[in-house]
Parts: sequence; structure tokens; C-alpha cells
Amino acid sequence: MGLLDKKVAIVTGAATGIGRATALALARAGAHVVVADIDVERGEKVAQEIENLGVESLFVRTDVAKRADAAHLVDRTVTHFGCLDIAVNNAGIEGLQAPTHECTFENWDRTIAVNLTGVFACMCAEIPKMLDVGGGAIVNVSSVAGLVGFAGIPAYTASKHGVVGLTKTAALDYATQGIRVNAVCPGVIATEMITRFTHDDPESAAAMVTMEPVGRLGTVEEIADTIVWLCSDQASFVTGQAIAVDGGFVAR
Repeated sequence: MGLLDKKVAIVTGAATGIGRATALALARAGAHVVVADIDVERGEKVAQEIENLGVESLFVRTDVAKRADAAHLVDRTVTHFGCLDIAVNNAGIEGLQAPTHECTFENWDRTIAVNLTGVFACMCAEIPKMLDVGGGAIVNVSSVAGLVGFAGIPAYTASKHGVVGLTKTAALDYATQGIRVNAVCPGVIATEMITRFTHDDPESAAAMVTMEPVGRLGTVEEIADTIVWLCSDQASFVTGQAIAVDGGFVAR
């Protein structure tokens, strides 16, 4: 028996990185998983990987910055599987790097739209369906940049701080109605996003490693395992938390 046998889960941004690892980890724990992403080719591949694990999957192309897409994703999930038990709101972008006064409004608007408004839009669609079945678990993917400041990425940092605040508020709103809402705050994780940050420069990559007290980058599987736990009954008394999975980064 898996931790999440026969539960129905949505993972946004599930075509790559933390989202993909989470979708597969939820499936290994027994959940049926809806894969949501704007990348159709890679998203459908992840859905097939999940099917190969012996549970059911469904791919739904979703741009979380579009409220209609978020609503459609949840409606498709419930129509296909009959309910929604778990939601992992992971889709996000890093935006462009620049000091605060040089951050363009276009970059600000797009980054906030995906990283924060997208989480809000998904939760607005997900929560009523969870209330219909008496509860559920939501995990929003923030960042250590949601806990401390980072120079040069004002829009990203603001968006991830917003995810933490939204998570805490929603946790309080539904604490007595069976819905637990938590956030994970990954440290520096080996993903395509970090490669884009470093521009594939070995010195920049090495600098990323030195930021981590444990002396290495985290893995997507380490984030995924934390998310699975938060979605399970083993975390039944955990809600409203922003859990740093960061190799000690914010302990300094």
C-alpha cells in the first residue's frame, strides 16, 4: 500500500524539474496524477511515464497565468477522475535578472502573473472541489527567495514571498474544513532553471554550490519526497507552514 493510494493529484509545471519529479513521486506513492504544463511534448511524456508505473494519468495543457486555463484544468480532473484530493501548485518562471529599478514592468507583470497569480487562480479552482469531498492537501512551491531577499531578481523574490503569505492565509481559512495548505521553499536545486541562472558558466555554477552549507546542490527528488509527505496523512497536523528544503541555506 502506498501513502497516497487512489488519491487524485494535480501537479502544475509538471513537464520538467521539480514538477516532473513530484508527479512521478506521487504516482509511486499510489496517486493518479494529472500533469499540467504549457510544454505539450514533455508533459505528455511525463504522463506516459506515470502510466508505466501502473497508475492512471492525464495531461492537460495549462498556462496558469490564464484563469480560464486553471479552471479548465480542475474541471477536466474532476470530470475524468471524479474528485480532487491533492494539488501541487509548482508552475513558475525565474523572470529576468536586473536590479530593482531596472526590472521592467513587463518582466514584473509576467513573473507575478505566473508565480503568484497563477497559484491563486489554481487554488480558487481547486479548493471548492476539495470542499465537496470533505478536504484535501495543497502544496505551493515557493523558494528560499520566498523567505529571504535575493539581489537582482526583484519580481521573482516578491512573487515567492507572496506565495508564502497566500499559503498561510489559505491554511487559516480552511483549517477547520479539512484542507491543509503548505509551501515548500527549495534551496539551490539542480534544475534547468539554475542552468539558466548560471548561463552554463562553470564558475557561476560553482558559486551556487558554495551558497549551500551542505556543500552540494539539492536534487529534485529531495523536494518531491517532502511534497509527498506533506500530501500524506503522516503530515495530518501540518498546515500553514513554509518548509525550507535548502541544505541549511536560510539557517545562516
